Amino acid sequence: MSIPLNSHNNFIIVGENIHATRVLRLNGKRIGENEKGVKSVLFSDTNGEKMFLEIPKHFHETQPYQQGTVKHLMVAIWKGVHGSSEEQEQAISYIKYQVDRQINAGANFLDLNVDEVSYNLDEQIVSMNWLVDVVENLSTVPPSIDSSNSQIIEAGLKTYSGKQGSPMINSVALERLETINLVNEFDTHVIITAASKDGMPEDDVQRVQNVKELMKKVDELNISYSRVHVDPLVFPISVSPTYGPHFLDAVKEIRKSFGDEIHISGGLSNVSFGLPKRKLVNDVFIYLGIQNGIDSGIIDPVQTNIGNVFELDLSSNAFKVTSEMLLGNDDFCMNYLDAYRSGNLN
Repeated sequence: MSIPLNSHNNFIIVGENIHATRVLRLNGKRIGENEKGVKSVLFSDTNGEKMFLEIPKHFHETQPYQQGTVKHLMVAIWKGVHGSSEEQEQAISYIKYQVDRQINAGANFLDLNVDEVSYNLDEQIVSMNWLVDVVENLSTVPPSIDSSNSQIIEAGLKTYSGKQGSPMINSVALERLETINLVNEFDTHVIITAASKDGMPEDDVQRVQNVKELMKKVDELNISYSRVHVDPLVFPISVSPTYGPHFLDAVKEIRKSFGDEIHISGGLSNVSFGLPKRKLVNDVFIYLGIQNGIDSGIIDPVQTNIGNVFELDLSSNAFKVTSEMLLGNDDFCMNYLDAYRSGNLN
């Protein structure tokens, strides 16, 4: 099955950027000093006024900071949970900035993840509860509660009142199958992944097998397919030329097996990790994904405009070289990298 190329308005976007892992480069344009000379994350309020999210001194001692980056959402979450009233206001303003950007760019859900805030489960739960409460008061779309721990997901779902509509669970996998029981309890949408019980799938066949096993549980619990988003798992094409075809072939088979009602999604920008011109790679990959049956994506819509995907010039050298790489016909991405170095990807 292929999805008609006029259907971009039906593409479901899970905005991925309210996530404690996200980093900014300390030498980048979004980091500077405030009027007190304190290193800060720069942003603007709704009136365009320049704002500052001060980076606490203890963040300067972290490994990411020492390596030239800062986890900016983690800073905001920490300030929101532990900071003074002034710091909490600063944190909420920054979360609002992120929420507005994602929604204005077309997000249908906002993915919220706090796993890296702490190794302590109680601290993670407190952080998730704070973040869900803040985002709910700022957002017009429901949250996607994202964690590798079902207790954190459950805590987030309990905090959310439901006023923006049914939330999403990200995610259910064979290794933590108990999470799927939360779907009916909290009336949610759900992302199910193709991960195996003991690790990542090796190819498209394993992906499909794992998804089919999970779908037995979906059927057992009478969960509507319209609420299920299957993530066949996207891996970087720079690591292996097989990773693109494995994903796309799995998408095609999942769509064939479960029909049009189910959604097929994934962390689509993972495919471009380690490559130059990541936006080009992502856009072409999403185009190929749609042709094979995806209708959803866990993406940053500020960076990836789905409308632009449908306007790609399919006759251009950039599209042809990039699609050949993503289809597994470019070992070590050599042709793509040669085209990049010679300026032939414009």
